[in-house]
Amino acid sequence: MAEIEDAIERADRESFTRQPPKTLQARINFLMKQLKTTKAVAQEIGVSQRSVERYRKGERKHPPQAIAERIDAAVRQRWQPQVRKRRQQQAATMTGITVETRARFGYTAPIGTTDDGRFRRLTVHLPPAYAQRLFDARNTGASDQQMRQIIAEGLKEIYFQDSGSRALGLSDVTLNDIDYLDLDY
Repeated sequence: MAEIEDAIERADRESFTRQPPKTLQARINFLMKQLKTTKAVAQEIGVSQRSVERYRKGERKHPPQAIAERIDAAVRQRWQPQVRKRRQQQAATMTGITVETRARFGYTAPIGTTDDGRFRRLTVHLPPAYAQRLFDARNTGASDQQMRQIIAEGLKEIYFQDSGSRALGLSDVTLNDIDYLDLDY
């Protein structure tokens, strides 16, 4: 499961200033502009070159569900890269990210306090440094567990320790059993 990657993708989609093309023909034409050849588009979406030509001319309007999903994913991946990049840059330098989640949090705490993990629903704004770390990790191909740890460290500092004013003995926070996770930046 790639919950963090999916949450980043959803946040990226929300940053679009215009909606991606809706019709199959428009989507294929957009991919043609991006990838230049029918062969490249065919390889990207996993169909024959002739199928791409049919989609482009409008001869076929309803591809199988799996192919339609690959076309949609390819278009969304390439749609408005400058808008997406600008929003991520702003989050990493000025605004930070907001994490909304319901998950089981476990932590290591000093003797005499409870360290039992339990489900919590949190909405916490993390500073730009955590956004930068999260985007850097994603861009270098980090695993979902590594990105989950970055978010857990941010939640530890901002939520559990209240930026250093309480729970100073808290050492490790883990984010487990994610019910849902949403990011906004």
